[in-house]
Amino acid sequence: MPSKPHMAFYPVACLLFSATLWGVFWYPLRVLEEHGLPGLWSTLVIYGAALAVTLPMLWIYRRAFHQPHLLFYLALASGWTNVAFILAIIEGNVVRILLLFYLSPIWTVLLGRLFLGETLTLLARITLGLAMLGALVMLWDPSTGLPWPRDHADWLAISSGLAFAVANVVVRKTQEVSVWVKALVGWWGVIVVAGLFIVLLGLPLPRVEPNIIGAAAGIGAIGIVAMTLAVIYGVTHMPVHRSATILLFELVAGAVSAEWLTDEVVQPNEWVGGALIIIAAAIAARASVTTGPDRGRPGGEQNT
Repeated sequence: MPSKPHMAFYPVACLLFSATLWGVFWYPLRVLEEHGLPGLWSTLVIYGAALAVTLPMLWIYRRAFHQPHLLFYLALASGWTNVAFILAIIEGNVVRILLLFYLSPIWTVLLGRLFLGETLTLLARITLGLAMLGALVMLWDPSTGLPWPRDHADWLAISSGLAFAVANVVVRKTQEVSVWVKALVGWWGVIVVAGLFIVLLGLPLPRVEPNIIGAAAGIGAIGIVAMTLAVIYGVTHMPVHRSATILLFELVAGAVSAEWLTDEVVQPNEWVGGALIIIAAAIAARASVTTGPDRGRPGGEQNT
């Protein structure tokens, strides 16, 4: 833990850097889509490039792959988290997708209770209630009178947050496994899940200019790896409740960038529901007693 004020600056800066990049990550994804590289193919190229430049770490930690069955679950959960998030953020309203993703505290609390035997304290129950209320407000449909996901993108965002929570639970059960091992496993999971969907859906190889493929590879080799390293450094050098709260800046970056770069409109009920979800996430972060570097988005904003 940094002991000098100027040293404490670096972890905060790294977390803000990563949260900002994740908040605006939707924009290059949509640009790639507009230039003929669909979401699943861009995911495959981006995470393939991230894995390729970190292959030396795979060699270094080749003997550290303990608990293979849990790492398998981590790969699947990490894969779906990132694939579903990318598809949702390309297809749906940026702010709405980010807010629905941050329903993950609901799923983390429930899964922690079911699989880790964690006690639901009064504060945890309050957090759960706030997040659920926020979800109901956000998803309320005036035409049907039901709080239900309105389209494909909503379902993807919610399932991405659920998979994120599953990955968190698996990470907590693999404390003795190296951070880098879990990062590499997460990236492999993204590649496998994206590749399977490409095969199952029979998506043809996209005909795009080489510079578009190069741009996607650059996002992975530079952007994803940089965001991963920044989060690993940040959460390693400060209390977890602070790092998790700072990472909520992703929502701010997403909202500001969407306001500047799109004509998307966030409805009043979505703002109200989103505010309740953010409050719940912040409370959950401050109440956390977990320590160590295993926080963030699997395969990206590092959960591993």
